Amino acid sequence: MSESGKTAVELERAANVLKLLGDKTRLTMIKLLDNHDCCVCEFVEIFKTSQPAISQHVRKLKDSGLVRETRRGQWIIYSLNKDSEYFPLVEDILLHLPNQDFKLKELEEQGLRISCE
Repeated sequence: MSESGKTAVELERAANVLKLLGDKTRLTMIKLLDNHDCCVCEFVEIFKTSQPAISQHVRKLKDSGLVRETRRGQWIIYSLNKDSEYFPLVEDILLHLPNQDFKLKELEEQGLRISCE
């Protein structure tokens, strides 16, 4: 435990997480997932990139433990894993980033926001 009472993350692993978040697309995904669960197809529309490229980003985030997936019918929904050992580190970073909710609002206005309920 560190002085703040939080468990310290091993330096090498922290560096890997920070390297992962050094990519603007993945960092934006994490910021979006901080407040909303999303489907890959929503990310495809938001980032205007291919589904395989988005799936690669999501896979890296999932492999790191930062993101988890849940199946809802035919959809796989991604959410920020707030139980991850890295979440306290990521949470501190997220506090310094501008809100990205407008990207989802734009999707809604275009009728492209997925409703999996």
